[in-house]
Formats: sequence, C-alpha cells, structure tokens
Amino acid sequence: MAKQFGVAVLGTGDVSGEHIKAYQANPHTEVRAILSRDRARAEAKAREYGVANCRVYTDLDALLRDDAVQIVSICTPHHLHAAQGIACAEAGRHILVEKPIAIDLESLRRLASAVSAHDVRSLASFVLRWNPLYETIKQLIADGMLGDLYHAEVDYLHGIDTQYRLYSWMRQRQFGASALLTGGCHAVDGMRWFMGREAVEVFGYSNTSKGNPLDYEYEPNSVILVKFDDGSMGKVMTSIEYSAPYKFNISLMGNRGAIRDNRLFTKRWTGQTGWAEIPTVLPDSPSVTHHPFVPQIAHFVDCIREGKESHCNIADAVKTHEICLAAELSASGRKPVSLPLR
Repeated sequence: MAKQFGVAVLGTGDVSGEHIKAYQANPHTEVRAILSRDRARAEAKAREYGVANCRVYTDLDALLRDDAVQIVSICTPHHLHAAQGIACAEAGRHILVEKPIAIDLESLRRLASAVSAHDVRSLASFVLRWNPLYETIKQLIADGMLGDLYHAEVDYLHGIDTQYRLYSWMRQRQFGASALLTGGCHAVDGMRWFMGREAVEVFGYSNTSKGNPLDYEYEPNSVILVKFDDGSMGKVMTSIEYSAPYKFNISLMGNRGAIRDNRLFTKRWTGQTGWAEIPTVLPDSPSVTHHPFVPQIAHFVDCIREGKESHCNIADAVKTHEICLAAELSASGRKPVSLPLR
C-alpha cells in the first residue's frame, strides 16, 4: 500500500540521515527524493539508507515540481534554510527546518510570512523538546511540583574545533552567524519552553578566550540574560570553544521546588531531605537517543494529517531566534534590547 506522504530531504550531512530514518519508521511517510549540489552524494545517501525508488535532484525548483513530494525536510547548511523554506512554502509543501531556521531578521520574517501566507504546516527542528528529560520536566511543571517558576538557566557547552567535521564553514559568520544561532539556540529554546512566557528584554555579553587557537569570525562564547513579561528571568550560557565533553545544563527555580538536570527537590514531598534523581535520558547523554528524531517527526506528521499547528512551528521558533539576534545586538551595543525586534 502506498504511503500517504512523499518526503524530500534537502542535504546529505549526518542530520539528514537521522531524518531519513525517522521517516522510514513512520507508517505514513516515504522518502521519495534527496537533494544535493553533488548528485553523487545524494545517490550515495539513498544507497546508504536503502531508500527505494528515490529520485535525486541537484535543483530545488525541479524537485518542487515533483507532485510525489508533499513534505520537505531542510537539512542543508544554516545560511540556506530560510530561502529554501520560503521556496518550499510557496510551492505548498509542508516543511521541517533544521535549526537555525534563519540567520538574520529579514529572512526570519520572510520565512514566517511565507509559511503563514501559504497555509502549510511547519516544524522547527528543536528536537530536544522530545527528549525524555524535557518531557519529564514539562510534566513536573504542569503538575505543580515546582510551584511558580521565577528563574531558568540552560547552558549549551559544546566545543566545535578543527576536528569537528563542520567547523570549516560553521566558523564563518556568513554561514554560522553566531555561537547562539549555530548551537546555543537549543538552550534558548529550552529556556523558553520551560518558562512558558513571553520574553520582553535581552542583555548579552560575548567574548573569545585569550590565546584561542580557533579561527572563528564571531565570538564563540556568550552569556545572555532574559526578562519575561511577568518579571521572571532566564540565563543562557553558550560556548562552542568549550574544552571539555559536551554538557547541556538545566536549572529551574520555583517557589515550591527546583530542578537541576535530572534531579528534583520539591516541597510537595513532605520530609524530603535531598535531591531525588530521575533515571532518564538527558540532552547530553552519550547516545543518539538524546536527539529523538523519530517522535519529533511522528508529531510533525500527525500535525499534517490532523491539520493542526505544532507547539514548535515556525511562528514559535521566530521567538527563540529573536532572542538570539537580540543578544548579539545587545552585546555589540552594550545595552538591553527590547522584544519583539522591530
């Protein structure tokens, strides 16, 4: 029996393979096209994942004339995401866009407008929203275990050096844009997701360590402070020149309890004297399971089938990206920046 939706995957890097596997695991989808500037790379990707009857394209316009494709996953380098997303939305295709969905405010706005104007479903690939610890924390917050949240801290500490396969282009501003957009946006999105409030002001600092041997065209370390509309606060630390194993810290504070990664303390549990540890998969667990593409893509396909919007759609992702862009403006101007950006 033919699958309900044909999928095209743009790009042939590591993350595109995770998308292909997740679509293969879904009963409603079939990967029918792969796009790359290099036809041989696309053909090799199709062979690697055993994608039968997969068409190979080197031109996006030609792919979008293929009526067998209804969903497009955009897994290309960062600077291509917005333009490709706009083209796909204008062609009436549902889009899943890897982060960052855009690297400047103008293209961010244009992408959001195209998705809205053409009434397609969208998803920004903040895949950690489906991480087991994230889901556990959201349930604990909903159950009142922390009371009223007043502060959140999330850190993205991931060294991207010359040994990292994508370093050669990520280090360039025109492609990587900033430490926050190239990776730290995961932490910014986590902060927003847990707080569940609207950010109204951002203050940012950024630097490069002394004697840094890397050749980044932007400062690879940043700290940002965020004020939310009810007076609650957030902080995000990002370092992509981090000289230690990858770490993704989560610290939430409420008037009835607190969370430190997978540890919980709550006044709801009478007599609790220490942190209770929750055995689960963390965002920085040493396994691909910390990046749960299968449930993420299952959620996206359900949204398409049911005609509903995702909690992680392009419109929502704009708010995460605006914080990242505002932080850079603040760091360069040495003053707080109000949101939304004008």
